[in-house]
Amino acid sequence: MQARNALTRSGSGPSDAALVLAARAGEDWAKEALFRRYAPMVNGLAFRTMGRDDDVDDLVQDSFANALTNLHRLEEPQAFAGWISAIVVRTASKIFRRRKLLRRLGLRSKDEAPDVEMILGHATPPDLAAEVHALLERLSVEHRMVLVLRRAEGMQLDEIANAMGISLATVKRRLDAVEEELARLTTHEPVRAQ
Repeated sequence: MQARNALTRSGSGPSDAALVLAARAGEDWAKEALFRRYAPMVNGLAFRTMGRDDDVDDLVQDSFANALTNLHRLEEPQAFAGWISAIVVRTASKIFRRRKLLRRLGLRSKDEAPDVEMILGHATPPDLAAEVHALLERLSVEHRMVLVLRRAEGMQLDEIANAMGISLATVKRRLDAVEEELARLTTHEPVRAQ
């Protein structure tokens, strides 16, 4: 089978493209290899997006199930990493939107936010951490995701646009608005409602 012989750049195994093609052909070993290769990345992204949350494991499982079930939709087999990242982001966004609705209906309490240190890039006094958590709660799902992907995940703006399925201009606009809010918080100015 030729798919197994196509190695990655490091020479450590089949390329993503070879694994995707084999998985599309029904090879279970290829699906397992994709899972093993990307589970740490997906788990990290899910954790940094959702914080310490009981649903992180479900998010990881749902994202892989979605990706492996829909491999036929992946146009560029070598782009699996970016594609599954986008699935994680969209799935997490759906979870956050559903939770916001449940909170508005009084059926859910506040969510655990991502670590403030990941957002601000430094240790944070407890009072400021509480204010940043409150800001994250007030943000729209879209604004929160842009901030977390940029600050906690370290994604480039074009990667965020791709993962969220939005334009680069929209990413810049949302990030600028959220960065302005964070700047006000860290300088102790009043924060405007989002």
